[in-house]
Amino acid sequence: MRAKPLLIAGTAIALALPAAAQQSAQPAQSAPTPTQQPVSQSPSTTGPRKDVPRPGYVNAPSMEGLIEELTSLDLPAPAPPVEYPANARRDPWVVGVLDPAEEGLGDDPWRGASGAFLSTLMRRMDTPIASRWAHIALRQTLLTKARAPRDVNPVDWAGERAWLLLRMGEADAGQMLISGVDTDKFTPKMVQVAVQGALASADVPALCPIEDGIRKYETRIRQLVNAMCSSLGGEPESAAAQIDEARRHGRVGGIDLTLADKVVGAGANTARAVTIEWDPVDQLTAWRFGLATATGMAIPNRLLQAAAPRLRAYQARAPLLSASQRLDSALIAGGLGVLSSQSLVDLYSAIYDSTDPSDLPETDAWQLRQAFVGKDRDARLAAIRHLLGKEQSGLQKEGIRALVARAAARIDPDPDLEDDAPELISAMLAAGYDRAAARWVHAVGQMNDTNGDRAWAMLVLAAPDTKGLDLSYGRISGFIGRDNSPEKIRSSLIVAGLFGLGRINEQSANSLNRRYALGLGRRTAWTRMIDSAARMGQAGTVIVLTGTGFQTATFEHLPGAHLYHALDALRATHQDFTARMIAAEALSRT
Repeated sequence: MRAKPLLIAGTAIALALPAAAQQSAQPAQSAPTPTQQPVSQSPSTTGPRKDVPRPGYVNAPSMEGLIEELTSLDLPAPAPPVEYPANARRDPWVVGVLDPAEEGLGDDPWRGASGAFLSTLMRRMDTPIASRWAHIALRQTLLTKARAPRDVNPVDWAGERAWLLLRMGEADAGQMLISGVDTDKFTPKMVQVAVQGALASADVPALCPIEDGIRKYETRIRQLVNAMCSSLGGEPESAAAQIDEARRHGRVGGIDLTLADKVVGAGANTARAVTIEWDPVDQLTAWRFGLATATGMAIPNRLLQAAAPRLRAYQARAPLLSASQRLDSALIAGGLGVLSSQSLVDLYSAIYDSTDPSDLPETDAWQLRQAFVGKDRDARLAAIRHLLGKEQSGLQKEGIRALVARAAARIDPDPDLEDDAPELISAMLAAGYDRAAARWVHAVGQMNDTNGDRAWAMLVLAAPDTKGLDLSYGRISGFIGRDNSPEKIRSSLIVAGLFGLGRINEQSANSLNRRYALGLGRRTAWTRMIDSAARMGQAGTVIVLTGTGFQTATFEHLPGAHLYHALDALRATHQDFTARMIAAEALSRT
């Protein structure tokens, strides 16, 4: 509305220019008002006849008069450009939300490490990594509010951290880092990461503040983003026109275009109804996930089951989906380390509250409640067994362990529970209840079968101290002798774990390694790098390198040498709890 007076005046100036030029070429006189007559034109006529005056030139005022009239208008001053006030600006060199000292990383997690080197490690890291606890430690490290290391643009450094978090399935954590940088400082890398963050969070409006960057660096989707943001900004006609233009000449088609049209249709006063056909679709991408979830659509199970774990983790926190719709993905997110034990319990509680009372006894939400408040130990154990005994994938299995962790911690140790002990201990350690698990040390000491071996192996690695633990050479040899895992991977992992944690000496480790050919003496460029980072006290670098060394889907494919050097480096940088949990997890999940 403010622009209208200026626009009208500008039009008057444009129309007056020919008149002003004509006046300067003729003697000054009072021009009579000509009489206008209808003009008949033949089909070949291309314009009005020269001898017929045009209506816009009639009584045209002088240029001086127009300028005087324009300057006398009470027009509002143009709005200043939008700028961040000084007190609202953030330092791009210090982006994060966690105190590194409180996370056990010291005041300076990087301690002179090269940011270019670390960025390369993060960019090339395949996810998911083998260990849930290594995932948790890596997330916390990437979220710390520590000064960016040398040899790197600080905004790009925040972008690399956010991009790794997103690939790990950490949508919310990634968005925290992205939102910690002022948008007028975004680099091309940060723009690209911010697009992925918005899609991971199913937060389409988050694309709108970076439209200018998308226009420059993400040209393939810029027209669709402009259309969606126009719709969200209350401009349905413009949005519809841009979608139609994209359909005719755009670079994106099929369901990707239709989903953008769906978002446009969700805006106010669009009157657009869009039907999504999933049948021809054979792959779920971040774009498809983000736009579908943003409109509250349930993605077909066949696409979800074939999707990357990170997409399942994104779905687990999608606010527009019900708790039941998110359940399977939430267990995967729990297994990855994205969701905590408490988050999983809260999700099951929401399902319990929304279920008809007559249907509750048939649900896992009911079983979880019984695991906590069953009338006696047998009832609680039966519920825990029911949940842990369900057929699930590897990540979902670990998610269920985390789910029942607190209930398992409420079961008193008993040698008679030798069949249950390994899973109860696994569950407790999945949530970090190391002291509750350590109560089973004496009960496990009376078990001499395979179950006893498994429970003992986890406890000698996870317990806060070695009091009451049998760490004799004979006990370890007995475990190795009964180990029937492929290529004795469990034997390699337990000796690597005990040596890395300093619970057996170098002589015993070397003897066991040679006797059973465990391969713990292997040296690589990676082992030299993590050992060097540990010597220099670079706690954050040690965590990143641990993630690099754990780039495998399961512990079965993790070399024992990698576990040993990672644990040794973690312990050297005062990250003992993380080291113990990773070591115990290796024996729990193999």
